[in-house]
Amino acid sequence: MENTPQSLLDTARANATAPAFTCTFTDKVNDTGPLSGLNVAVKDLFDVRGYVTRAGSVVRKDTAPATQDATAVERLRQSGAGLIGHANMTEFAYSGLGLNPHYGTPLTPLRAGCIAGGSTSGGASAVARGVADVALGTDTGGSARIPAAFCGLYGFKPTAQTIPRDGAVALSHSLDSVGIMSREASLLRPVLNTLRDTPLADAAMPSAVIVPENFGLDDLDAEVADAFETALAKLGAAGISVRRLSLDIFEQYRTIPVWQFSAVESRAHHGAYFDQAHGDLDPRVASRMARADGLSAIDFSRTLAAREALTVEAAQIFGDTPLVLPTVAIMPPKLDDLNDDATYDRINLLALRNTSFGNLIDGCSVSLPISSHPGAGLMITASTGQDAKLLRMAEALQGRL
Repeated sequence: MENTPQSLLDTARANATAPAFTCTFTDKVNDTGPLSGLNVAVKDLFDVRGYVTRAGSVVRKDTAPATQDATAVERLRQSGAGLIGHANMTEFAYSGLGLNPHYGTPLTPLRAGCIAGGSTSGGASAVARGVADVALGTDTGGSARIPAAFCGLYGFKPTAQTIPRDGAVALSHSLDSVGIMSREASLLRPVLNTLRDTPLADAAMPSAVIVPENFGLDDLDAEVADAFETALAKLGAAGISVRRLSLDIFEQYRTIPVWQFSAVESRAHHGAYFDQAHGDLDPRVASRMARADGLSAIDFSRTLAAREALTVEAAQIFGDTPLVLPTVAIMPPKLDDLNDDATYDRINLLALRNTSFGNLIDGCSVSLPISSHPGAGLMITASTGQDAKLLRMAEALQGRL
């Protein structure tokens, strides 16, 4: 059958209950080490020796099997983790919603018929269902934190350069970072220490957080707004000062066309597929890749410079005080509500809005589940290199939210 946009969407709906994995692994792993006993779902863009890395796309299904592990996979294997399979994902990781018309769309177990979020959708669904203890994913604009919120998990996006991306299929080399998800905050530290070039140091928990009054709080679902205020009250009860401020940096952020990074850089990495097998791509992914055609080198150079300036300014403004927002402005939407492209585009942009800021400032960020409102998350974001402080907050707040 011809791969028309409608036929691909019909396939996605038909496969909505498909497994969260595109393939399972049968090779043995080391059973001793600090992560021994933990099962890890590996996003299907990390090379695993002996297996094809599909990156959620049928155009890569005939790619030769990987001859060596991605660095992150190798470190997990050496630490004794059990790698159970390649987890499903949005094609090329190019969406915050996690739909995949080729291999099926994983759902969250928290709400019937609702998506798991993306792009690390299969990993989040597997961890939320208890199939895996940890998901190894990536985060370019929220791809670990959005599904963490939608699936009731802890999702950590580290400072990008702290975990090597060698052997991982890229979407945007400027914004990509390795991310992880788990059901317990206590698992974040040992997994991050395994993946990082250097272990996380101990850090004191920040005494205050900033709530930006001029960003990220409009167009919230009523349930998300309730969940966020509930979480802020819990932070106050834990002795953390909540400062509500209006900050000019967010007005600057709104002027930066963040979409350019993935549009331009995905073409750098996947241009051959776009040119030669355009009809086999998810049409919603292909349309986003096509946006690069309207950009000049000068346009993108200006965007790169604006991003660099924003990163410096963020470090100066936030210092040791993290930013808190709802992870996602909406609760997990139903798959059936994303049939038409206009709705999909609107929901995708809204899903990515709050999380993308952390990627653009080259920061670190963690999403914490809010148990009173399953499917909603509290996101704590800090500037470059503040990972240890965010981890300390996640550990201290486990069970309080």
